[in-house]
Amino acid sequence: MADCDTGSAGRSRPADLLLSRLRDAVYWSGVAIFVATVSALFTAIFVNVVLRYIFEQGISWAYEIPAILFPWSVAGAIVVATASGRNIQVAILAKLLPSAPRRIVGLAVQLSLILVSLGVIWTSGPILASSRFTTLSETGISQVYGVSSLIYCFAMIAVIGSVDLVRLLRGGVYMGEDEAESSFS
Repeated sequence: MADCDTGSAGRSRPADLLLSRLRDAVYWSGVAIFVATVSALFTAIFVNVVLRYIFEQGISWAYEIPAILFPWSVAGAIVVATASGRNIQVAILAKLLPSAPRRIVGLAVQLSLILVSLGVIWTSGPILASSRFTTLSETGISQVYGVSSLIYCFAMIAVIGSVDLVRLLRGGVYMGEDEAESSFS
């Protein structure tokens, strides 16, 4: 499930267990957000369609719900893909290198991932601040609730990168034979 493995076949140290549980918690938070938002979107749109056909008038706020929930569903899906190692990654370089240089590449990749994610969070402050003043016309809900999904998504990606970085620093293997095949590159 991860981009790096501890290489300890069958035995689990407490730190490895903690890292695995942290990564699993991030994964399941993404699953919960994705399932909840897609379910709510589907229900709102379905009820709106049924009401339109029966009463020739739908729920006006049903058109605004996607503005809040769709960014969260995308953020949840991105977190799930990243936590399960199913994101787009370029594995050809890592596959060509022996294990020691491959770990160095892995350390650089994870560190870059963490820095970029934290950079996105840091620079999204003005966007988040300005979205507080934009409200949806029918419901009056602030756009900040949809835009804040950006913070969740990149914070969880930074956590995943940190978990993988710690695993690599503890001697884990980066891009094992079976892991590179699970990417979409």
